[in-house]
Formats: sequence, C-alpha cells, structure tokens
Amino acid sequence: MRLLDKHAIEHISIGASLMASGGGGDPYIGKIMALKAIEEHGPLALVSVGELSPDDLLLSTGMIGSPTIMMEKVPNGNESVAACRLMGRRLGRKIAAIYPIEAGGINSLLPLATASRLGLPVVDLDAMGRAFPEFQMTTLHLEGVGASPFVVVNEKYDSCVVEADDNHVAEKFARAVSVKMGGAAIFAAYPVSPAQAARSGITGSLSFMQNLGRMVEQARRDKSGMVSMLTKALGGYVLFRGKAVNVDQRSEGGFTLGVAAFAGVDDQKGRQFEVYFQNEYLLARCGAAPVCMTPDLIILLDEDTGLPILSERLRYGVRVAALGVPANERWRTPRGIEVAGPRYFNYDTDFIAVETLAAGNGEHDHDHDI
Repeated sequence: MRLLDKHAIEHISIGASLMASGGGGDPYIGKIMALKAIEEHGPLALVSVGELSPDDLLLSTGMIGSPTIMMEKVPNGNESVAACRLMGRRLGRKIAAIYPIEAGGINSLLPLATASRLGLPVVDLDAMGRAFPEFQMTTLHLEGVGASPFVVVNEKYDSCVVEADDNHVAEKFARAVSVKMGGAAIFAAYPVSPAQAARSGITGSLSFMQNLGRMVEQARRDKSGMVSMLTKALGGYVLFRGKAVNVDQRSEGGFTLGVAAFAGVDDQKGRQFEVYFQNEYLLARCGAAPVCMTPDLIILLDEDTGLPILSERLRYGVRVAALGVPANERWRTPRGIEVAGPRYFNYDTDFIAVETLAAGNGEHDHDHDI
C-alpha cells in the first residue's frame, strides 16, 4: 500500500488525459473532486490486488453519458457515494475497495474521490487500459465477468438498477437511463472479487498514469520535446501534424459524436486528415487510407501547449500533433477486436495495428517538437 497525495493526483490527471484517447470526460473535473476529497479526508490509500482478502468485494464507479454534457452538468461528488451504497445494499455485502473502470478521463479520477469519501482504498488497476465509449468494452467483459447490477444515479439522487445477463444489454439500458437523466449520470457497476480483478483487469494502471504525468511535468521543466518523449514512453507513432479546418460535433444517444478534419502542415502540407470519434477518437485517416484505428489509441496533442485535446474541446484552427499508440494486447485478440474494433463502430475496415500502418506509410519524422 502507498498513499496518494495532491501531487500524485495532479500526475494521474495528466496521465489520464493522455490515455483517454480524446474521450472519457474531462479529467480536470475528477481531479478537482479528488483533490477536495483528499483535503477533507486525508491521503488516499492505493493498493494492489494482492493486498486484498479473497472475499473482498471491489466496485467500479464513474460517469456515464456524453462528456460534452458533463462539462455543463458537473457532479457534486455525492452521487457516486450514493450509487456505491445502493450497490452494497443490493448485494447485501460490504464494499472493500473501489477501482476505475477505465484508464483515461474523469473515470480515472472520480473513483479516487469516491474512495476517499467512503474511507476505502482504491485498487491499482482498471478494465480498459484506455477509455472506450461503451461499458461492455472492458477486459472484464472479454473474460465473461458481468457488469450487473448496474446502478445509475443522478444529481437529484434518483436511481435505477439495471440487471442483465448480457453486458451489452446492460450498457444500452444504463445509457438510456442516463439520457433520461439529462444526458449524463453517475454509475456503479462490475462488482468483482480480487481474483476476478487480477485475472481479467489491467493491473498497475494508476501507477502507470502517475508515472506518465511525472514524465510530462519533467519534460515541461526541461523544455524537452513532448512528442518525442510521449511516443517513446507509450511505444507510439506520430500519425500527422495538422490544423483543424472543420469540426462536426453533436451529442446523441448519450455520446459525443463527430468528425474533425485537419489540413497537414510543414512537411505534410497539402495532405488532408480526418479523425472520427464517439466520445473517444476511434479512426484516423489520411484521405481514404487509415493511419490508426480502435482499439489502438489516437491522441491529439495541442502544438502550443503539448497537452492532449479532448474530443469535446476540439475547435477550428487548433494545431495538433496526432499520435497512434498500440492498445493493450488483450484488445488485439479476435475477441477484443470483435468487441471494440472498427467494424463494431460501422467503419468499413478490418483492424490493422498502428505499427503495421506506420511501417506501410512510413512514420512521419519531425524536426521540431513541443
């Protein structure tokens, strides 16, 4: 066990903004909530799965719905506490620890605030290794672990409990409820044992995001190349550098949907790029040719600040460096690609790994950096 202080939360927030692949909700909101909780309740205990008792009950909590709406409908922090307590009553068991469902965005930070408020430790793992738009898109689901009961609570503490044998059905019902609750709400779901978490989760996620945040902070202090550092740290590739010339974005069905068009700059001047998103960036193309696709990560960095840009914050004129990062190996299995690959989102292409695409297209060199 180790304690997470305010500096750790700041670093995790930076790492979460990178691993979100453009989605997951603004980690700043979750960061502020976590910092406030730690200020009120003291440092938060971070534990590994191996430190828990075999009979312990672990629970995930976070935000469900459109990240764009969440920016205007900020949670007060007590909804997730209410959702977790409702889950405990539903199962007739005491919750021993909280874990984040995804490594990215608000859902990496909000569980920390919830754990602090409940006086519980947070577990150093997640169930995606990035952020994904739907809640059956977890490594737990890939291993047959159920998401239900799936509790949804809004800011008025109205609640709904979804029970479904099929995780895809649970996601559809829970998201429909969040739409009726104003487009965004708080959930508690995927109650698991430590053995299930160790077998089917992605361990070390919070530590990884914290270390990534430290590296970004160091690169800023040293004024060293952010793109070079991140591509090396993440094992990624520079997809393109461009300027946003059009952003088509809308909230629909509990998601932020759209496509952003970029005009290439510098050595890529004259080339056109598009990035498609459903909360998260899911497909990047140069003309008709893909350069990166889900489940691999697409990260857009602001050329001026070196910070990642969330899909709901994309605006005309912003200059970006786009990175492609290989997903966790579990997502590159046939089952992982079936659940979260490009054809699931109705993109007319089979999955091709980003390193294969980079080898075919030639990874773009960059003489300047941010």
